[in-house]
Amino acid sequence: MRALAYTVLAALTVAGLSGTAAAQKKVAMTAIVEHPALDAVRDGIKKGLADLGYAEGTDVTYSYETAQGNPATAAQIARQFIGDAPDVIVAISTPSAQAVAAATKSIPLVFSAVTDPLAAGLVASVDAPGANVTGVSDMAPIGDHIALIREITPNVKRLGVLYNPGEANSVSSLASVRQEANAVGIVVVDGPATKSAEVQAAARSLVGKVDAIYVPTDNTIVSALESAVGVANEAKLPLYAADTDSVARGALAAVGFNYFDVGVQTAALVDQVLQGKDPGTIPVVFATGTDLQVNKTTAAAIGVTLPQAVLDRAAKVIE
Repeated sequence: MRALAYTVLAALTVAGLSGTAAAQKKVAMTAIVEHPALDAVRDGIKKGLADLGYAEGTDVTYSYETAQGNPATAAQIARQFIGDAPDVIVAISTPSAQAVAAATKSIPLVFSAVTDPLAAGLVASVDAPGANVTGVSDMAPIGDHIALIREITPNVKRLGVLYNPGEANSVSSLASVRQEANAVGIVVVDGPATKSAEVQAAARSLVGKVDAIYVPTDNTIVSALESAVGVANEAKLPLYAADTDSVARGALAAVGFNYFDVGVQTAALVDQVLQGKDPGTIPVVFATGTDLQVNKTTAAAIGVTLPQAVLDRAAKVIE
């Protein structure tokens, strides 16, 4: 009789554990490379889901892989995730999102930090993405960037842009920069780099040709930002960035999104998918809220005086 009771108790325990496991949601996250902005998105997603009631280890489990800047590795990660059959795949950055979208049409995909999802071929439209995809775009306020460059360094007539021509988001950003810059009489000079090891040489190629350097939300360039900053500082060239996390790493100034907040915005979409909503019917969300950050140390190193009006409205000043 006692043996039977133990058998029943064991069966109930196993059933209970199985029920808990079944209730757990699996969220697989991937990024093309590790750098502060993309890492902040990942952390913001986890915080956003926690605030929505998903306790890690109880309600949700996470896996995370980075492709270390290699598109072929991004494709391998996508295939690995598909084999793991998560409830949703979150792809942070355009190349990672493209890799996942190419690998599966059934597992829900939520992208984040993708500049132009239409140009990247991820969605049919922003209002009705279609297929198994939705996400958050970090399309930068390029007009504000050019205005800031002119406010701090009004003598800029030629602007160098470091970018990876293999990243769809960067090609789209470059086109926007060229349009906004040309409208105010600034000539744009390309500085292409297809991998992080080429960033320093690309920056050096701009020295003597431009009055300032601009770094868009390009994962290849941002992952090797310090090498570009070193070249710019040596040449006394102001280097501006599209993401504010780059300012603490040496960029002179940036107007951009708080990428932790972008992650929190992404979590709201992930929540809808985990609750069973078809991602293809969830409109793409555009990142909101911009901060101005400036680096006084960099300004002093290159001999630039930051206008008081810029300092007054800066959300953060790096001393």
